[in-house]
Amino acid sequence: MEPEGTILFTSVGLPYFGFDIFSVSLPPNPSDISTQSISETRHTDGVSVNFNAGFTDDETGSVVFVSERSGSSQLYRTRSGKSEPERIFTGVNSIFHDRPTIKNQRLYFVSAHEKPSEPYKSWAAVYEARLDREESRVVRLTPVGTVDLSPAVSQSGKLIAVSSHGSGRWKGDFRELETEIVVFPAADPTKRRVVVGLGGWPTWQGDSVLFFHRKAEDGWWSVYRCDVSGGPATRVTPPGVHALTPAASHNGRWIAVATRRKGRPHRHIELFDLKTEQFYPVTEKLNPNLHHYNPFFSGDSDRFGYHRFRGESAKGDSVVPHLLPVYSPVKNLRMLRVHGTFPSFSPDGGFIAINGNLTDNAGLMILKSDGSKRWILMDQPLIFATAWSPAESGVIFTSVGPIFESVKSTVQIARVSFNIFDLEDSKALTNGKSKITVSTKLLTRTDKGNNAFPSCSPDGKKIVFRSGRSGYKNLYIVDSVNGEGENGEGIFRLTEGDWIDTMPNWSPDGELIAFSSNRHNPANADGFGLYLVRPDGTGLRRVHIEGQDTDADLAKERINHVCFSPDSKWLLFTANFGAVMAETISGPNQFQPYGDLYACRVDGSGLVRLTCNQYENGTPTWKSGVVSLEELSLAEPIGDKLRGQFDEPLWLSCDI
Repeated sequence: MEPEGTILFTSVGLPYFGFDIFSVSLPPNPSDISTQSISETRHTDGVSVNFNAGFTDDETGSVVFVSERSGSSQLYRTRSGKSEPERIFTGVNSIFHDRPTIKNQRLYFVSAHEKPSEPYKSWAAVYEARLDREESRVVRLTPVGTVDLSPAVSQSGKLIAVSSHGSGRWKGDFRELETEIVVFPAADPTKRRVVVGLGGWPTWQGDSVLFFHRKAEDGWWSVYRCDVSGGPATRVTPPGVHALTPAASHNGRWIAVATRRKGRPHRHIELFDLKTEQFYPVTEKLNPNLHHYNPFFSGDSDRFGYHRFRGESAKGDSVVPHLLPVYSPVKNLRMLRVHGTFPSFSPDGGFIAINGNLTDNAGLMILKSDGSKRWILMDQPLIFATAWSPAESGVIFTSVGPIFESVKSTVQIARVSFNIFDLEDSKALTNGKSKITVSTKLLTRTDKGNNAFPSCSPDGKKIVFRSGRSGYKNLYIVDSVNGEGENGEGIFRLTEGDWIDTMPNWSPDGELIAFSSNRHNPANADGFGLYLVRPDGTGLRRVHIEGQDTDADLAKERINHVCFSPDSKWLLFTANFGAVMAETISGPNQFQPYGDLYACRVDGSGLVRLTCNQYENGTPTWKSGVVSLEELSLAEPIGDKLRGQFDEPLWLSCDI
């Protein structure tokens, strides 16, 4: 039987992006660029998130791009005389598409609709679809068993270049992907040839020259050039500036690059003159305080585009919704992205507890399950797990203290009590300013180190949580009302060892506790498997997930944020089984861009992938039935003002 119900989860950063596609005309003399000499044209309509675009060759000014507007990454194009973009149906059922190009009535794109035969491989592969036929067979250009990213089409359309991971398994790289540049004829994709051993994001100048980026030995990301016919690659952009995601003009004069410069916090698009080897800033003069990504040229080289935050006052979506429907690949499973972290349903499903994101949100908050109202319980910013008591409508458990700190740092489990009727009696403001009076009781002692990730027993009498009180992070169970006493009464140690046991979740039937642990290899702080144990400490075992057949597979597992289905028969978690779906350097910061949601039965069988994108998805919760969303579908979205607040990759440093 397939999983069913409603899943809430978080995607890092995505709700804030507000991306639209823009372009500018290339001036005759780039040194004369100023805010008066050029102006931006916006090609997309401000709906959802729109990115990774390219001009089409069949209609002047038309662009093809990726959009999240349908609840997953799908392909759209703008058309002359039409106010709304039209969706391009690729002929494949995939929840992930990327990097589209339309050339000679053919659409080239990345899709993830074919599952690899083994874990730890990206699902990304390049496909071709004919647009001049009503029913066109989609052709896979990437060999089965191989991973291809970032396709680029030559000026004539006869050659394709890709950033390829090859046929080997993913090694865990995501900051600097170990990809090679591969070229093959569009008419015969079997004739693949590696032209560069290390590089990404290829772009064509005509049909014979490729530019690409990679991190140089001196630490600066730089653009390189190579001839397809052979010979060594040569560095084009100098050290002292990160030059990323190049786009080459076919006239041989320019490359447009996204740059990061020391002392400047924003990514900007600059033109680099291949003859004079000079940079000319463009977007910094137009929008100095916004990030700009992934430039692209028109076929005649007289325009180039990019995507960026549309702006607070721009036409289009201007709200980050409290709840946002997401396309689900499973028929009877509804999925929602929550604006916050670690959601938890109230016993009757009418409310959702969430914590904030350490930027513009408060700490512990409550949402109506239709997303229409929000209340604040705690002002202090928090980003810890919440657990609503299954037995008490006005009790939520969370943690208070600093995040990502040592085992000895003081973080305490808090029991937060309030009158549930105060929610309806209060004036709940859509901006989340309405404050509810609460009573907070700390269940753990101040001298007992780092305590977090509470989860309730079904009767609400006990809490399982992670604690660093012994010097290692293990699991404990404590009385949910009285907490632990001065002499250790009221608390039971569930696991013990010099490893990390964390993120526990109590099954709704009370029989099992699931958690993440590196006990199989304590020396590896990045490898976590999925474990089960009975509440009395017996029956501890590792769940062997379907497809993880070898010791090498098990060693690579990074499974976190596990929770049970409402019937206790399924496990939901974040895992790295599908590797990365895109070049991480091409977008905003993601801590774990390989993190997607998966579900399997409690015995590890029936593995199903629920999300597939280039973001980090996590902190899920699972509720039976389908949450009512009529207000979301019939009214304007309710949430926070969209301000485009997100980070550049935190590991992209200019202090070199």
